[in-house]
Amino acid sequence: MVGVYDICARVQNGFRARLGRIAVPETKLNLSVSRVLYNQGFVSSVTRGTHLGPDASYTPTTNLNVAERRIWLSLKYYQDQPVLRKMSCISKPSRRITCSANQLQTLASGQPWNIVKGVIPGEIMIVSTTRGVVDIQEAVKLGLGGTLLARAG
Repeated sequence: MVGVYDICARVQNGFRARLGRIAVPETKLNLSVSRVLYNQGFVSSVTRGTHLGPDASYTPTTNLNVAERRIWLSLKYYQDQPVLRKMSCISKPSRRITCSANQLQTLASGQPWNIVKGVIPGEIMIVSTTRGVVDIQEAVKLGLGGTLLARAG
């Protein structure tokens, strides 16, 4: 779960600094969260590369180059304003928040559950389920529960 905090901080800081691209360490969790952000339209592209920049051609990750592999996110702006205004973590190692499918449906409809505020329009919640990392609407559609990782909007 440590990777969730890292990607939240890097993405939010990148938008605040008005950067065009940011790099995050290449992990399965970071790739899954990046995929959700891309599918929801918060970033314009997700590519793999090294610490120097995105790869021009495919380079496999091996034990020899794993330390320098990165995921490059191209940040999206609309009328000179960042598309993603805030990205924050929900669960943390000392307090993991797990929800059933019914509780996720309550949150997706905008109503609060427990200590978590409901989703407002233009915002997503990223959920780790048994079928991978998805946004809250996809988890509700599949009827899955899971651990709330982050919210972005």
